[in-house]
Amino acid sequence: MERASRPLAIAHVDAETGFSGGEVQVFLLLDGLAARGHRSLLVVPPRSRAAAEARRRGHPVAEVAMRSDLDLPAVLSLRSLLRRGAFDLVHLHTGRATWLGGLAARLAGVPALTTRRMDRPVRPGWRTRLVYRRLVRRAAAISPAVLARLRAGGVPAERLRLIPSAVDDSRLAAPPLAPGERAAVRAAFGADPDAPVLLALASLVPRKGLDVLLDALARLAPMPPGLRLWIAGDGPERGALEARARAGGLAAQVRFLGRREDAERLLAACDVLVLPSRREGLGVAALEGMAAGRPIVASRVGGLAEAVGEEGEEEAGLLVPPGDPAALAAALARLLAAADLRARLAAAGPARVRARHLASQMTAAYEELYREIVAALPAR
Repeated sequence: MERASRPLAIAHVDAETGFSGGEVQVFLLLDGLAARGHRSLLVVPPRSRAAAEARRRGHPVAEVAMRSDLDLPAVLSLRSLLRRGAFDLVHLHTGRATWLGGLAARLAGVPALTTRRMDRPVRPGWRTRLVYRRLVRRAAAISPAVLARLRAGGVPAERLRLIPSAVDDSRLAAPPLAPGERAAVRAAFGADPDAPVLLALASLVPRKGLDVLLDALARLAPMPPGLRLWIAGDGPERGALEARARAGGLAAQVRFLGRREDAERLLAACDVLVLPSRREGLGVAALEGMAAGRPIVASRVGGLAEAVGEEGEEEAGLLVPPGDPAALAAALARLLAAADLRARLAAAGPARVRARHLASQMTAAYEELYREIVAALPAR
């Protein structure tokens, strides 16, 4: 009985130096586990944004350089850390972390699990067999689409678990902006109080399809009066996207806001959230948009399509083929012209989040999985 209910000690390994949707999920989980009495240590690269965020939130953090998948010193450092820490298990949160941390956990004799967030194909072969049959005890997929990729790659079904990404429970209780505050946010980014505002929350990388969104915007005819597109995020494609906007005659309509910490305010001030991704494991921005009661236009890819609406149905948003600016433009035009449709889609979002995408639900699912792994270990 004591073994089934005692607090657990978990090492979490994330090899990313940046901070995107995956790291948002890690911190939701860390916060939830701490509230349930468990002890966590976050292991991340030196000078990463996650390290700074962990310190800001009061979570213990250790820094280990993880430069490549062949970084043997990283494996040895992780092994040493795991041996010293008296951990019950290791949770691996990225691809590189799964490889390096999985090897380290195996050498340290600590059971490991991994979360897969990307919808890229999983290739059958020796490395997949080694990772998912030897290095980790379980693999959590953040969406049915990612789960299907793992199964297609030959990962045994009994080692898989579906645990969807989530948003903070408080997002559903957050009050909307007051009328004056909403107008102030809009004015700060060049939008009139009653003009239509589209919002994209995304890293500026090719897989997010923001070039497709700019091409779709250029196809809107007629352009709705005062229309604005806010692109909140940063990344290596920013210069190319800014040049594309200028070349498409969209300099007056598009504002690049850079990396923002106030997504809630932007969502409350916009009219439509747009996610034109080419690939997406699930799409945390979609969950945030639905929780805020915003209608969505998104690509029919991976877990993003499953989050927004079931196959063939318009639930919380409109779905379009990826990489198709004409289809995206048509969906935007349709939604912008129909206030009743926007209202219907917006109203469905919070209920979908409440049913399957709350951080409390995600934390409880991981806690159950942790205990399942620990219970299967030989008694110490």
